[in-house]
Amino acid sequence: MTTRSLTALCATALSLCLATAVAGPLDRTECIVPAKPGGGFDLTCGLVQAALQQSGAIPEPMRVGYLPGGIGAVAYNTVIAQRPGQGSALVAFSSGSLLNLAQGKFGRHTEQDVRWLAALGTDYGAVVVAEDSPYRTLADVMRALRDDPARVVLGAGGTIGSQDWMKAALLARAAGSHPKRMRFVAFEGGGEAIRALQGGYIQVLTGDVAETRRQREAGAKVRILAVMAPHRLPGDLAGVPTAKEAGADIEWPILRGVYLGPGVSDADYAAWAQVFSRTVATPAFEQLRAGYGLYPPALVGRDLDERVRQQVARYRQLAEDFGLRTAR
Repeated sequence: MTTRSLTALCATALSLCLATAVAGPLDRTECIVPAKPGGGFDLTCGLVQAALQQSGAIPEPMRVGYLPGGIGAVAYNTVIAQRPGQGSALVAFSSGSLLNLAQGKFGRHTEQDVRWLAALGTDYGAVVVAEDSPYRTLADVMRALRDDPARVVLGAGGTIGSQDWMKAALLARAAGSHPKRMRFVAFEGGGEAIRALQGGYIQVLTGDVAETRRQREAGAKVRILAVMAPHRLPGDLAGVPTAKEAGADIEWPILRGVYLGPGVSDADYAAWAQVFSRTVATPAFEQLRAGYGLYPPALVGRDLDERVRQQVARYRQLAEDFGLRTAR
């Protein structure tokens, strides 16, 4: 072997070693679920994992980890404080996360303290009861709330002021009752709330369409009385009325997506944005998203960042309308 050949071989080996030693944002990826298993955040990471694996965008399967607490607050603060520049770690969020930020529930941090990456689709609020519930329609629930709010035990995966509480408050208001009179039980995530509904600990769940469908497919004995969408949803939910049709003029769209830490480099952010832009534009992704019970549109990068700002401003006003503390 000549000296030149040996030099070239060593240079190649060195470059390969360096490439292996310095992992990029698409290596050893993780999607963090900021709640216990079984809810909407879990669904989001499941969709991200499946979509990236289906498209072949990452070299190895994405890991899913759980960091519950404060309906997303623990994960938000942990990523900002301890993993700000880790480009391989995505964190699930929903419109409920933005509502909590609007009320200052994530501590001193605001919506400007992370890098919003991609929203994969839209979910909608839903009014859900156990399969054997005496409430057969949303009108039955509203009548009960109007006659005696204390008699109806509502619950969901979120505390007072959360999006699930807000959906319950809007329902109570539509029934002619003040939200402060309703009985609401908070759970750490939608999975716990669904189990409580089946166990009879609560009577009405103000949850989400997608997570309820997945729980039902997994064997949960529940019924969706109405969806908080502007129109009836397709497929197996075509027979379920909208809340407006059922007498409550309420719409509650829910973004589901992922963000990155505030210290992630522009290059790593751009790499992820490119991956998601390509992935969500394919017919295969549209089919996969439908299987997860989500609907268009998908938003990536600047489009999502703008939508986040708009939603936080809207939620801040809604919180003030209900007399809740807001972050200004």
